[in-house]
Order: sequence, then C-alpha cells, then structure tokens
Amino acid sequence: MPTYQSPGVYIREISGMKSIQAAGTSVVAFVGFTKTRPVDNQPGEPRLVTSWTQYVAEFGDFVDGFYLPMSVYGYFQNGGGLCYVLSLMTADERNSRSGSRQSAPPRRLTLPGSAESVAGSLEVQPRVDGAVNVIVEHTPESEDQFKVTIRSTEGEESFDGLTLGKGRGLRNAVDVVNAQSKLVRLKELESPATLTERRPKPGSYQIDAAMVPVAQPIAISQKELEGDPNSAPRTGLAGLAAVEEITIVCMPDLMSSSPDDIAMYQKALVAHCEQMKDRVAILDAPRGLSPQQVKEWMKTKLNVSSSYAALYYPWVKVRNPLANGKGEKTILVPPSGLLAGVYARVDRERGVHKAPANEELLGVLDVERKITTSDQDTLNPDGINCIRNFPGRGIRVWGARTLAGGESEWRYVNVRRLFCMLEESIYEGTQWAVFEPNDMLLWARLRRDIGAFLKRMWLQGALFGNTPEEAYYVKCDAENNPPETRENGELYIEVGVAPVKPAEFIIISFKQISGVAQ
Repeated sequence: MPTYQSPGVYIREISGMKSIQAAGTSVVAFVGFTKTRPVDNQPGEPRLVTSWTQYVAEFGDFVDGFYLPMSVYGYFQNGGGLCYVLSLMTADERNSRSGSRQSAPPRRLTLPGSAESVAGSLEVQPRVDGAVNVIVEHTPESEDQFKVTIRSTEGEESFDGLTLGKGRGLRNAVDVVNAQSKLVRLKELESPATLTERRPKPGSYQIDAAMVPVAQPIAISQKELEGDPNSAPRTGLAGLAAVEEITIVCMPDLMSSSPDDIAMYQKALVAHCEQMKDRVAILDAPRGLSPQQVKEWMKTKLNVSSSYAALYYPWVKVRNPLANGKGEKTILVPPSGLLAGVYARVDRERGVHKAPANEELLGVLDVERKITTSDQDTLNPDGINCIRNFPGRGIRVWGARTLAGGESEWRYVNVRRLFCMLEESIYEGTQWAVFEPNDMLLWARLRRDIGAFLKRMWLQGALFGNTPEEAYYVKCDAENNPPETRENGELYIEVGVAPVKPAEFIIISFKQISGVAQ
C-alpha cells in the first residue's frame, strides 16, 4: 500500500478483471514434400506461410507426384488463413534418392489400319484407371465404317456406324466418341491412305493397367517423420510440437506410400496430437479402396481409437494445374488440405463449436467414388466421414465424427476442437495466477475470470443451455482446495461445460389426419 504524507485527494488505478481471450482454432500444419525449400529452412523445420503467393515464393509451385502443393492451394481456396509448412523432401532430394527415373510407358494405344502399309489410324487414350479393352468390329453395310466397344472396370460403352470421314450425316469416330465416352478419348493420326485403308483392323486391343504411369511411392523413415526433439532446430513432428498455435495437422504426401506405411505414418501423427492435446489430425483414406475395403483398412491397419483424429473418404478430383493443354485435365488428390480450409472457414463464419460438415468443398470437380446412403450407413458408425456429390448442392462434407468410436462422448469433431480451444484459452488466460497468494480472494478472481469467458462462449452459441447455469460451472473453493493441497502449493479449479452437439440425424414424423381440427 502507498503512504500519503499530505492531505488531499489521490487517484489510484486498480487492475480489474483479467480477460481471457479465445485461443486460435484454425492454424494448420502441412507435412510433406515441396518443389524447393528456402535456403534458411532446414529439412523438416516448420515454416509459417500466410498466402498461396508466399508459398510459391518460398517452396515453389506444383510438382508432379507431390500432393502437398495442391493441398496448400486447396486450403487457401476453401477459406484457410495461415499455415505452417513442414517440408520433409524437395523434388531434387527425391530424384537423388530414387536415382535416374525412367519414364513410364505412354498410356495410349495406336489402332492399326486395315492396310498393312498404314501404321495406325486412331490413337486411344483412357480417361480412367486400370485396364481398358477396345474391341473393333467391321460394319458389313459399308467398307469404311466400323463399330468400337470399350470395356473397363468403370463400365462398357459401344459406338456403331463410325467412320473416319467427315461431313453431314457421317458419324466421325473422333467427334462421336470424344463427345459421348467417359472411358476413352480418340485422336486421329495423319495418313495419306484412303478411308477404307485407314479403318481400324478388327480385333481386341487392351491398354494394360501396368502401363499406367503411377507415381512411385516416396518413402521416408518413421524417424524422419517424428524428428529429433533434441536437435537445433527441431525437425519433423518434434518441430511441430514447439509451435503452440498449431491446431490442425495434415499429411497429404505420405498417401503415395503403401497402405501399411500410410497406417504407420498416420499412427505417428495421431500419437503426436494425443500427446499435444491441443490439435487434431485430418487423415485421408488410401486411394482406390471400396467402402468395404476402407472399412477393413481402418480396422486392421490403422486401428486407432482417438478423439484427436478424423478420417475422410474418398479422394477428390480437381483441375490438374500441370496439364498445360496436354495429358489429363483433372487429377485425384487426398482431401485433407481442402478440409482444413473448410475447418478454417467454418471457424471464422460460425465458430469452432459448429461441426465442419454439410459444407461445400470449393474447387472440387468430382469425387473418386460416388458414395450412396447405404455405403455411408456402414462407414459412419466407424467414424469414416464421407465426401459426397449431391446433385444441385455440390460436393459436400457429409460427416463430422472422430475416431473415438460411436459410443464415446468425444465422437464429434467440433466437440473435441471446442474443448481444445477452451482448455488452451483458460490455460493461457490464467498464467497470471501462478505464485499469487492461494487464498479465497484468488479463488474468487479465478471463478470470475473463467466464468466471464465461458459466458461469452455461451452467448456465441458454443454451449448448450437456456441459462449460464445450465451451460457451465466453475468450482474453486475450500472444498476442492483443502489445507493439505494448499500446503503443497496446489490450486484446483473444476470447470464443467455443456457443449452443443450437431444435429446429425433429423427425424421428421408425418401423420395422416382427417382434416378435422384436433
């Protein structure tokens, strides 16, 4: 207390309530491979990026076979604000590891013309993965007409009365097939031969699945991923542990590994989030699996039960930024980066208490596999969140579950993330109390500060209840702070909150009435 020597009026400023600020909820860390790396950025060291322009300036743009650049782009496209990029490998480092890479055989087939002197008449390029079988039959009505049947695992198509001629009333093979086929595209090869000579020879021609140029798996060791907590600077997941503001972690690039390796990497990522307790992992299911296969993989390979992880299926189709008028115009990418952008968008527009579901994925053209309601009936109870294409409504996230299990109180993503935010906010907002006198005055100040913060959360719709008393409580008194705990320098605060759960199932009951007022 100050001492006063002369009579008069004295003004004192008294510190009031210690306001607790809500912690950030949508700072994402991307783990994977980049085209380049800043000179002052060590391999596996997290780097803050605030825009796509900055990412390109520091890490380069898109790279064939690398998913992280597409994921970061999709993150900003879907509403992301800032993120950390942890580059485990660059394109040059990949090439040095794999040695000289031989290009895969071209994924196309040249159909031979009818005459021996004609090298080929049409070039066929598949639009789908897997083997494609092309069957050519001659049409007896005309010497230059033919029939083409295409068969693949995606279905069968048949085109009759085709010709290489052009003109009114003619079914030009290139025009007809390219306009109607979802399985292949045709290109006419130049030749001075006649139409009859150029007509494809009858037969069955297969473009083998082995000829498809598939990105070679890029393997890293589990030690490289986890990093060394004793190194300077820290790298890998150990480097992410030092960045406290991170709340979401994605690992899109390691999806090019085998299903066993994917599960190994994802288990390490979930363990990191479990240890930190302030972030969640957005996991991708492996590419190309059926609903039953992804369910079996999740149970037998991944085999984790955690509220700090959410799994999404299937992959999504986006525009291929490397097409440049050649090759496939679209590519499949793991959805985790785009979903991180959805998380950020929902946090900003509605709040972390809103489930990041029934939200449209921006920049997505289609899904790898169309999911039906019956498919999701088998996946949703196991915590596999589906991405579905709804006609007229776009491609939407249609699930909000964690991998904690259907009976767990932590089964919803928004509940887990809400508690992460509340715990981090109160933790940061009560640091001032350390070493303060452990008495009733301190207890009252803590109850007041934490209660004021939780009331703001309730007013924003994050907590359930008609009144603050129904939504939360803060207990810090002599009952939970008896003399023996105070003697040990301990102070206990009990906080209870009622989170808002998402309306996952909306049941509307219809009843037929007679028309008479009841």
